[in-house]
Amino acid sequence: MDKLPKHKKIILFDGLCNLCDSAVQFIIKHDQKDIFRFVSLQSDLGQEITTHLGIDTHKTDSIILYQPGFAYYYKSEAALEIAKNLGGIFYFANLFSILPVSFNNYIYDYIAKNRYKWYGKKDHCMIPTKELQAKFLE
Repeated sequence: MDKLPKHKKIILFDGLCNLCDSAVQFIIKHDQKDIFRFVSLQSDLGQEITTHLGIDTHKTDSIILYQPGFAYYYKSEAALEIAKNLGGIFYFANLFSILPVSFNNYIYDYIAKNRYKWYGKKDHCMIPTKELQAKFLE
């Protein structure tokens, strides 16, 4: 945990999910301020972080945004926080934050529950290109 970058926000994601992989690629493309780093939930570091936060990944099938020493968010709150940090037009996704968290999480959970059926699943986590390796923590 001491090796985590202190001034970066860490996105923990399902490394086997095609939808999650597409979301990670989208975030990387639009992360103009180099805010985010990525860790798959299946990795040793991903497991270490979720254990440190007290999150049971067997019960929470979700993207997690972790700001070391500050806070963490999951499900729809993580997605909205990520959009806010991307800035530009993505900031307007925060209009959904006026809706009840329970409603946003219901929609999030519905998509998460069906993501493998709709988008498919990989046999193993993606391996980043040399250009992207600095964005991924091990």
